Amino acid sequence: MTAAPPPVTPPVTPPEGDLAREVLLMADDRASSFTRHAARHRAGSLVLLRFEEARADLSAEYLRETSHLPAFWVRRNAPPAAEARRYLAWIRRQPLRPTRFCNPSEPRQETAQRFARLVGLPHLTSQQVAWVRDKVAMKDRFRRLGLRTADYAPVRTADDIGRFAAAHGWPVVLKPVDSFACVDTYRLDGPGDVRQVDLTARRWMVEQYLGGTEWEACALIHGKEVLDVWPSAMPCRPLDIVDGAMNANISVGSGPGPACDVGGLVRRVVHGMGVDHGYLHMEFFEIDGEPYASEVGIRMAGCEIAANHGYAYGFDVFGATLDVYSGRRPALEYGRRRCVGDLLLPLTGTGTVTALTSREELLRMPGVVHAALRTSPGEHVSARRASHSACGHVHVEGATAAQVEDRIRGVLKAFTMEIAADAAPRLSA
Repeated sequence: MTAAPPPVTPPVTPPEGDLAREVLLMADDRASSFTRHAARHRAGSLVLLRFEEARADLSAEYLRETSHLPAFWVRRNAPPAAEARRYLAWIRRQPLRPTRFCNPSEPRQETAQRFARLVGLPHLTSQQVAWVRDKVAMKDRFRRLGLRTADYAPVRTADDIGRFAAAHGWPVVLKPVDSFACVDTYRLDGPGDVRQVDLTARRWMVEQYLGGTEWEACALIHGKEVLDVWPSAMPCRPLDIVDGAMNANISVGSGPGPACDVGGLVRRVVHGMGVDHGYLHMEFFEIDGEPYASEVGIRMAGCEIAANHGYAYGFDVFGATLDVYSGRRPALEYGRRRCVGDLLLPLTGTGTVTALTSREELLRMPGVVHAALRTSPGEHVSARRASHSACGHVHVEGATAAQVEDRIRGVLKAFTMEIAADAAPRLSA
């Protein structure tokens, strides 16, 4: 994998006094630009929390890349309290002893926050975890806070979905209450589409399909204060991305952004959910100038959205995030203002890669400031229906979101990936 770090301009001032000794325990179940940045720049104050059940998601290369860091592995199916006791005995033998906690993983949120609670580190409460993981509880909380949302309801049967659609109209959106990255999330255009989903497999909810414009917003929180909010444009909706649409997000550091009060929306969510520190990532719809809250997570944004903000505003967004999780207020000193978007390069199938546009070719394309590939010719890849499925990414700059989107579409048009599909297994006589 080829992955150069994003620019760090200007660096965050090193901590002083007691904060210089703060050690962070960070949940690590998937390699990302954020975890790689932490491993490179916080090696003297970072301990990793890993999970045996997620070992297959950590490549041998990534494990080598982070082998200089102490890591505690939570055993599969072991009682949480026993694993907490085992960790406390283990950490007493280590030179670094964490006093703070960071979980950048959406699917691991409940497990990781419970672990932090059991070992006495700052954590989200079980109620806060429910608000950011159970989408029915999340929407209930949005409504209690006076926010607009799509109409919604928990469902168990096809008849439940039909009754909701009769009241609100087709199409509707069907999703697991604890999904992420649009995994197992579907737009249903009529009763016949319900047959594609196994409603006994998970807990489900259904939502009214909203029009308008879908946006993203990220924010850093320290001492219960929202330090800043960074909106992102979404050329294609995530629900369309998983069905093949262009996978891109554009940080709007200059030019027109949402017309509604994004900062007010974020602050209402932060204060209403009692969040005192961390990184917030949320999605909302803007309809006739009014925001409709969609979903929120208290963790690092997925894909390369956070890195977009670093490029767009000219600052070390990953370092600032690590600061707030370490209990320190970051100096948000911006070096520039522009729009920067990420394009997740499409992973077009499952099999062996036979041809791939090179990183060098990508960097020569108009507006591209960074490129990374997760594979190379000769390697085996596996596609999946998820909004973060990709074979790499690029970051593209421009004066406006419209210019960035135009350049991103140019990259996508020029990008080539060819895959020799796996041969079908032979049936024995």
